[in-house]
Amino acid sequence: MAKEFIEVTGAEEHNLKDLDVKIPREEFTVVTGLSGSGKSSLAFETVYAEGQRRYIESLSAYARNFLGQMDKPQVESVEGLSPAISIDQKNAANNPRSTVGTVTELHDYLRLLYARVGQPHCPECGREVGEQSAQQMVRRVFELPEGTRAKLAAPVVRDQKGAFEDLFEELRSEGYARVEVDGEEYDLATETPDLDENYDHTVDVIVDRVKVREEDRSRITDSVETALEEADGVLKVILPDPPADVDLGTEARSTGDLAGDAAERLVVEFSEELACTHCGIDFSEIETRSFSFNSPHGACPECEGIGSTKEVDEDLVVRDESKPIKHVFEPWSYNRNYYRTRLDNVAEHFGVSVTTPFEDLDEDVKRQFLYGTDRQVEFSQQTRNGVRRKTQRFEGVIPNLERRHIETDSDRTREHIEDFMAVTECPACEGTRLKPQSRSVYFADTGIAEVSRMSIGDALAHFEGMEATLTDRERTIAEEILKEIRARLGFMEEVGLEYLTLDREASTLSGGESQRIRLATQVGSGLVGVLYVLDEPSIGLHQRDNDRLLNTLEGLRDLGNTLIVVEHDEATMRRADEIIDMGPGPGKHGGEVVAQGNFDEIVASEESVTGDYLAGRKGVDVPAERRESDAALTIRGARQHNLKDVDVDVPIGQFTAITGVSGSGKSTLMHDVLYKGLARTMNDNTEVDPGDHDAIEGTDNIEGVRLIDQSPIGRTPRSNPATYTDVFDYVRELFADTKLANQRGYEKGRFSFNVKGGRCEECGGQGTVKIEMNFLSDVYVPCEECGGARYNDETLDVTFKGATIADVLDMTVEEAYDFFESHTGLRRRLGLLKDVGLDYMRLGQPSTTLSGGEAQRIKLAEELGKKDSGDTLYLLDEPTTGLHKEDERKLIDVLHRLADKGNTVVVIEHELDLVKNADNVLDLGPEGGEGGGEVVATGTPEEVARTEGSYTGKYLRDYLPDVDMEGPRADRRLPARDDDAEEAEVPAATDD
Repeated sequence: MAKEFIEVTGAEEHNLKDLDVKIPREEFTVVTGLSGSGKSSLAFETVYAEGQRRYIESLSAYARNFLGQMDKPQVESVEGLSPAISIDQKNAANNPRSTVGTVTELHDYLRLLYARVGQPHCPECGREVGEQSAQQMVRRVFELPEGTRAKLAAPVVRDQKGAFEDLFEELRSEGYARVEVDGEEYDLATETPDLDENYDHTVDVIVDRVKVREEDRSRITDSVETALEEADGVLKVILPDPPADVDLGTEARSTGDLAGDAAERLVVEFSEELACTHCGIDFSEIETRSFSFNSPHGACPECEGIGSTKEVDEDLVVRDESKPIKHVFEPWSYNRNYYRTRLDNVAEHFGVSVTTPFEDLDEDVKRQFLYGTDRQVEFSQQTRNGVRRKTQRFEGVIPNLERRHIETDSDRTREHIEDFMAVTECPACEGTRLKPQSRSVYFADTGIAEVSRMSIGDALAHFEGMEATLTDRERTIAEEILKEIRARLGFMEEVGLEYLTLDREASTLSGGESQRIRLATQVGSGLVGVLYVLDEPSIGLHQRDNDRLLNTLEGLRDLGNTLIVVEHDEATMRRADEIIDMGPGPGKHGGEVVAQGNFDEIVASEESVTGDYLAGRKGVDVPAERRESDAALTIRGARQHNLKDVDVDVPIGQFTAITGVSGSGKSTLMHDVLYKGLARTMNDNTEVDPGDHDAIEGTDNIEGVRLIDQSPIGRTPRSNPATYTDVFDYVRELFADTKLANQRGYEKGRFSFNVKGGRCEECGGQGTVKIEMNFLSDVYVPCEECGGARYNDETLDVTFKGATIADVLDMTVEEAYDFFESHTGLRRRLGLLKDVGLDYMRLGQPSTTLSGGEAQRIKLAEELGKKDSGDTLYLLDEPTTGLHKEDERKLIDVLHRLADKGNTVVVIEHELDLVKNADNVLDLGPEGGEGGGEVVATGTPEEVARTEGSYTGKYLRDYLPDVDMEGPRADRRLPARDDDAEEAEVPAATDD
C-alpha cells in the first residue's frame, strides 16, 4: 500500500535542526515562515534534491554520464517520494534567440502547421505560388466547362529587353506557328514581330489551341508536357473567352494573373517548381526549419534571426544642439585635422560659420551635415606642397560612422563608434526575425510572423474554432496540431499570462513569469503521481490574477499529484490543504517546524508568527500621515510597448507605489521609460536604449537615480555580502591593525582571499576543491590544505578577539553585529543589513546562492550606507519578493527612512501592506497587454481605494480602515465588461 505521507527524518541541510516532518501526499502543502527560517532548505535542498537524486540513480551509468547527479542532502531518510519536478524562479533563458513561443514549444507547433498546410505567396507581388505536376495541371484544365476554348502556351521570355529575331527564327524552325508578344498574337509563318529592343517584352509560344473536351484529353496532355519542356516547367493557359465564374482552383491560380491582359481574357500560370513566375523568384522547399529563426533556412539574413540590429543613432551623435557646429558631433573631434577640414569646408559651402549653434541651422542643412550633401563640396587640405583641392560630395557624419564600423580592423575604433549606436528593429524583417519567403507563407490568411506578434489571449481567439473554415484536406492535416496549439495557449491563459506576446524575448520575463510558463507546460503534460516543488509562484501577480493561478495548482493536485509550495501569500495559504510554518526565527534561530496543520490551525497557533499575522494579532500599520510634495518628475507621452501615450507625475520627496494587474505596463514605465530615460539624459549612459516617450520633465529636482533590482550582486562564489557592502574592507583593516599583523608586516591585502599572499593557494581562496566524478555528480570537498578556511596557516595565526578572518566570514550578520560592538563604522554597516531583514545571512555566503530578493535587499543596505544628499530617486522592483510579513514590516521602515531624508522612492509592488504605506499610488491598467497601458487611478492609497475602476483599489479597501466610498473620486466609474460577469463589480476605468 502506497504511503500517505512523504516522511522526512533527521534533516540537517543548512540550518535544519535534525528535523522530522510528514508532508501529505496528493495534497497542496504550503511551506512558510520567516526569511531564512529553512523553508527552501526543507522543500528544495532536502525533499526535491532527494527525489531528483534517486530518479537519476535509477538510470544506467551511461545515461548518468550525460545527466550528472545531484548531491545527497544531509538527511537520514526521506520515504514516500514520487518523481520530483522543481519549478523555480530562474529566468526561462538568457539567450536573445529564446522567446515565449520557443520556450513553451508553441513555435514548434506553429512551424509544423505552416509547413504542412501553409500557402506560400510571393514576397514581391503577393501572388500565391505553388507547384503541380503535368497531370495536376491537366486535371485543373478539365475543370473548365465542356467546350471552353483555350491556348496552351510556353512563356519563353518575360519582361526582357531585345528584338528577339533569332528566337523567332528558332521557333519557326522547330515548327511553331504562333506566338503572343505582349498579349498580341503573331503568325510566324507570315511575319516576324518587329520589336523595339530598348523596351521590355514578354513572348509566349502558342503550343496548341484546343477546346476542353474529354476526347481531346490525350492531345491536351501532350501539349501541356511540351509547353512545360519548352518553358522550363512553366505553363500558361490563356482563355480568350472565359466562362462566367470560372475557377481553376487555388493551386492552379497560385501564380496566375487573374486580371488578364485585357478585360475579355483570362490568363492563368502553372509551375512545376515552387516559384513565382511573374517575378521570377524561386522558392526553396517549405519545411519546418523554414520558419525557424534559429536556422539559416528561416532566419533573416540581415539580423541572422535576432530581430534587431545596431545602427548609429542621430540622438547619440548630436546630444546637445545648442553646441556650435565644430563641437556638436560627439564622435568627431574638431582638433583632428581631417574632421576639422571637412567641417570647415562644408560650413563654408552652406555659408555658415563653424561657431554657429547647430540648432540655428535649417532642417535641410542639418540633414546634409548628418547624412551627406546633395551637391558636391570643394574640399581644401593643406599639404607640404601647398593647398590641395578636390570636389566631391560630403559623406555625412552618420554614413561615415557606419562605414568605418564595418571596415575598421581596430577594436578600439569599433568600440568608440558603438558608443553612438543604438539597438533598433531590423529594417529588413521588421523585427520578425524571419526571411521574406518564410513570412509570406499564409494559413487562414495570416503569416506566422503575425501570429507570433499576437498576445497569448489574442492567439487563442485566433485559433478557436478554426477547423470550420478549412478544406477537408487541411482539416485532416491540421486538426491535431491545432488542438495542441489551443491547449498550450489555454494553459498559459489559465496561469495569468494572456498578455504576453509569443515573440517576447524570454530574457525579459520576470522570475514569476518564467515560473508560470514552466507551470503551464507541466499542466499541459498531464502527468499523474508527480511531486511538484514550487518557489513563490504568486510573485509578480496582482491579487486579481492570483485566483487563476491557484485554480491551476489545485487542478494539478486533483490529477493525483503532490504539491509543495514555498509561499508567503495569504490567499495561497487559505487554499492550501496543509501549512508547514518554519521558524521560530531566521538562520540559526530557525530550522524547526513551529506549527503544522490547516489554515485555521495555523491561525490558532500562539507559537506561530505567521499565525499572528493571519489572525490579525500582528500587522503592518498605516502611516499616521502622508508626505506632501510641491514638485514632480513628469513623464510625457510614454508609449513604449503597451503604454498608451500616458503622462505620469512622480511626486518629489514622496514614496510612490506603481500598481496594476500583470502586464499592465508597470515595468515598462519604470525600467524602460523612467530609468533608462534618466540614465541617458542625466548620466550620459549610451549603453541604455530608453523606451519611446516625449520627455521627462523636472529632472532638476533630483541629483541622481539608482535602480535597485533583483539581479545578482556577483557572478562568482568569490562575491559575497561582506565584499559587496564593503563590510569586508572594515574587517580586513581591523585584522591588519592587530599586534601580530604589525609584527609580521601584514597589510590589509594579506587578508583578502582573492589575491596571492594570505590565501590558500591549493584552492585559490575558494575553500573547496571540485572533484570530477565522471558519471556521478561533481563533488565539492573542503580543501585539504586549509580545511575550507580559504587562508594559509600564517594568515590564520592572526586573530581578533580570538576569531580568525575565516571565523568572521562564517558569522551571520547578527553574530557579527554583536561581535564588533565597539566598532561604530562596521557596526553601522551590519546594522543596515539587519534593518533589511538579513540578520540570518552569513557574511561569506557566495553570491551565487542568494535569491533575487536577498540580492535586492543587500543592494538596498549598500545604498543606505552611502552618503545621502536627500535628492536621489530610488527605483525598486517588487522588493517584498521572498519576504514574510514580519520582514516586510522592516523593509517598509527602511523605505520610509529613505523618503524621510527627502529622497524620492518609487516601487513596483503588488503586496498591499506596502502599497497602503505609500504616499502616492499610480495604478495602471485596466487590464494586461493591449488592454492595459493607461492610468486607471492616482493619488493616496485612500483615494485609489475609492476609485471604482481600479482592481487594486478593490483589494486595497480591506487594508485601509474607514475608507468612505462616498468620498472624493468615487464617481470615477465605467460600464462593466460584458465578457466577465464575475468581474463586473470592478469595471475598467481610464484617467480623466
